[in-house]
Amino acid sequence: MTDSNDANILGSAHGLIVGIDLGTTNSLVALCDQRGARVLGEGDDAIVPSAVRYEDGGAVVVGRVALDEAPSHPRTTVTSVKRLMGRSITDIEPDRKYLGYEVVEGPNGTVRVALPDGRRLSPEEVSAAVLGELKAKAEAALGQAVRKAVVTVPAYFDDAQRQATRHAGRIAGLEVVRIVNEPTAAALAYGIGTARSSERNAKPQTVAVYDLGGGTFDISILRLTPGGDGADGSGGTDFFQVLATAGDTRLGGDDIDHAIVALLASEIGVEIGRDTDALESLPPATRRALLTFARNVKHRLSVDDAASVEIALGDEKIYRRTVTRDELEAMIGPLIDRSIKACERAMRDAKRAMNGQAIDAAILVGGSTRIPLVRARVGAFFGVEPYAALDPDRVVAMGAAVQASILSGETKGSLLLDVIPLSLGVETVGGAVAKLINRNQPVPARAVERFSTSVDGQTNIKLHVLQGEREMAEDCRSLGTFELRGIPPMPAGIPKLEVTFLIDANGVLTVGAIEQRSGKRAQIQIVPNHGLGEDEVERMEAESFAHAREDMQRHRVVDLITNSELDLKWIGERLAKFRDEIDPGYRDELDAKIASLRSMVDAAKSDWRRVEPNAFYAAKTALDNASVRLQEISISASLREQA
Repeated sequence: MTDSNDANILGSAHGLIVGIDLGTTNSLVALCDQRGARVLGEGDDAIVPSAVRYEDGGAVVVGRVALDEAPSHPRTTVTSVKRLMGRSITDIEPDRKYLGYEVVEGPNGTVRVALPDGRRLSPEEVSAAVLGELKAKAEAALGQAVRKAVVTVPAYFDDAQRQATRHAGRIAGLEVVRIVNEPTAAALAYGIGTARSSERNAKPQTVAVYDLGGGTFDISILRLTPGGDGADGSGGTDFFQVLATAGDTRLGGDDIDHAIVALLASEIGVEIGRDTDALESLPPATRRALLTFARNVKHRLSVDDAASVEIALGDEKIYRRTVTRDELEAMIGPLIDRSIKACERAMRDAKRAMNGQAIDAAILVGGSTRIPLVRARVGAFFGVEPYAALDPDRVVAMGAAVQASILSGETKGSLLLDVIPLSLGVETVGGAVAKLINRNQPVPARAVERFSTSVDGQTNIKLHVLQGEREMAEDCRSLGTFELRGIPPMPAGIPKLEVTFLIDANGVLTVGAIEQRSGKRAQIQIVPNHGLGEDEVERMEAESFAHAREDMQRHRVVDLITNSELDLKWIGERLAKFRDEIDPGYRDELDAKIASLRSMVDAAKSDWRRVEPNAFYAAKTALDNASVRLQEISISASLREQA
C-alpha cells in the first residue's frame, strides 16, 4: 500500500529516484521525501543479504533464504560478488580459495561464475539479481514502478568497477542516474540531519567518514558547511565538499572472516590428521560452513569477550574451540593497521584544505565498525569519540536517497562536491605515465594535454589510458586502449596530438584525441581491457526485458515454495499433535489440502514451470484458511497447559 506522503513525492514532475546501497554483504534501498530519509522495508526485512542462488531450471533465489541455505548449496550460491565487479581473473586470485562457488576466466580477462549446469555468469549479472530484488522491494513499498536510482560504490572503486556497477543497473532495468561514493553518501545522511537541525547557523564541520564494509574500506575527509538562513528565510545552500579520499578495495569484513577461517581450518587439520592449510582442497560445502562459523564468531566477539565453536568432523570426532576477543584482535590487528595507513594518506592529502583545523567528527560506516578494536583505533587516530548514532548498516542507503532527492528536486539547497579517488593519465614513450588528472581533484573534471610522435612517418597513434599513483605504466592499472588512425605521415615531433580527459559526476571517464594539423579525431568512453563490452551489456539488458515476465513468475513460485514449506511444517506438526481431538471430516479436509499443496511444492521444486502460480497461491491460501480452526485448538491447548 502506498501511504499519502509517498504518493506526494511520487507525483513529483521530476520522477521517482530511489537510493541503493549495493553492498558486499548486505544491500538496501531507501527513499527521501518530506518525512526524511528512510530505508524501505520493515525491520530486518529491510536488509537484503547480497546472496544469490541459481537453481536447476533457471529459478533465482535472492537474499536471506539464499544466504541461510548457502551451506547446503555452496556451488550455486554466490556471495561477496562485489569483490569481483570490474576485476580480472588475476585480481581475484587471493579470494578464490574462500569461495564455495567456482570462478573461471571469461572474455577479455573478465571473471565468470561457473555454475554446475554449465552456465557462466558475469559479476554484473549476479549484482543485477540483487538490484532487481531491491527494485521489487521498492515497488512493493511505494506502489509504483521504479526505474531510476542513485547507487553507491566504494570511494576507491576505479573506472572499471564503476562502469560494472552501471552495467548491473541496466541489466536489472534501472537507470543509474548517479554513482555516489559510499563515505560521501554517509556524510550526506549525517550532514543533512545536522543542517536541518535547530543549529541552523552552525559552523562548518570537518568530518572523517571511516567506512569498513564487508569487502572494501574507504576513508573520506569532508567539509560540511550549513547554508545558514537565506535572504528569503528559506535557508541557504548546504555544501558537502570532499577534501580527500583513500582506501583499499580488498579490505573488509570478508578478510576478517578469512583470518578466522584460516585459524579454524589449520586446527581442524591437526584434529583429523591432514593438512587443510590449502583451503582449495576442502569441499565447497566445508568452505562455506567454515565461513558461516567464522562470521558468527566475529559477530559474537563484537559483543562478548569469548565465543565457542563446535564442529562435527565425522567418525564421532568433534572440534571444540573458544575464540577470545584478544585472539581476534591479534589476528585482525594488521588489517586495521592497513585502514589507519589509508587514513594517514587521506589526512595528508586534505591537510592544505583543512588549514590546520582538527577533525570535528569521525563517522562510522559499515557493519565491521561494530568491532570494538576498530572503534578504539579510529577514536585514537582522529582524537574524537567515533560517531555511531546513525545505523552503520543503513546510513549509506539513506545518504544515497538524499542525493536522489536532490537530483529529483525534492530536496533543495544542497550541493555535493566529490573527488576522484585515483590519478588518471596516458602511457608515454619508455613506459612512463603522464598524469592528466590527479587524485582528489573535484568532479566533474576536464584536463587537456598535448603530445607528439617519436617516430618518423607514424600514421596511427595508440593511446594507453592508465589509473594509479605510480610513475611507470607497468605499476598502474590499465583502463583500456584506443587508436587515432589515418594521420598523414610527418617527421617525429611535428604532429600535434591533443588529448582530453573528461570525468562526469559519476567518476566515469571519457577520453578524446585530435591531431590538430590533420583534424583526425577519436573519442571513446573507456571500456576496461577486462570489462564487459557494450554489446554484452546490451545483450544482457535485452534478455532481462525479454524474460521479465518469466523471471517474475519464477520469483513468485520460489517465494511460494519457501512459504508453503513453512506452512506445511507448522500445520503438519499441529495436525499430528491434535489429530485425535478433531472431527474426522475436518481432519480429512486438512489431509486433502495438505496433500494438494505438497504435490504443488514437489512439482515446483523439480521444475517451476510445472505449476501455475495462481493455482499454487490458491492452494496455499486454501490450506491457510482451513487451518484457522486447528490454530485455535492449538492456542487453547497451550493456554490450558500454562494455567
